[in-house]
Amino acid sequence: MTEPRIHFVGDDALAVETPGRAQRDSCAEFLRASRQWTDVVPGKHHVTVQFDPVDILPSQALAQLAEQVQRIPDTARRAGKAISLDLSIEPADAPDLARLAAENGLAIPDFLSRLQGSALTVDMLGFTPGFAYITGLDTALQGERLKVPRTRVAAGSVGMIHGQIGLYALPGPGGWPIIGRVKDPLFDPAAPQPSRLSPGMQVRFRIIGSAG
Repeated sequence: MTEPRIHFVGDDALAVETPGRAQRDSCAEFLRASRQWTDVVPGKHHVTVQFDPVDILPSQALAQLAEQVQRIPDTARRAGKAISLDLSIEPADAPDLARLAAENGLAIPDFLSRLQGSALTVDMLGFTPGFAYITGLDTALQGERLKVPRTRVAAGSVGMIHGQIGLYALPGPGGWPIIGRVKDPLFDPAAPQPSRLSPGMQVRFRIIGSAG
């Protein structure tokens, strides 16, 4: 990676811009492995590192990050780890599935076939702990946010808007139309790696249950 664009984010963090997902994931992995930062957080188009200003001056942290980024080799897109998740489409778990399929001009089996045929990849985690933004959905599948968000969606709910998937790891309010639910736990705050999903991971859904 050459000529990194780095800027401060507050008094104890720096962000380095990355040109693509593969570079972002490689950068985050490299910086995390260095063990020289208190936290390393990949974002949509950048990686943010946090440091302790008691231990290192901001100017030194900037120089350290710039030097490290120069040592990250250029990388082509690499296939990340793959995970297969059981997706329940029972009516209680997929309240918006039938409507979204109809709005896309598809029968439910055809809608699900396109979902399963998509090259889905976790782009980033955010919004709430463990919430996964998943890209690669068939571009023919579209959905809009709910006009009235739900005050609570169940943990594992799978939403779809604007050609991408959102996976709610924890229960809470949500405005994405829900097309199914993964009932296996996706987030454990006590685990060494709390989130079962991570950026770059490839996702496949196995359909279980019946839409009615």
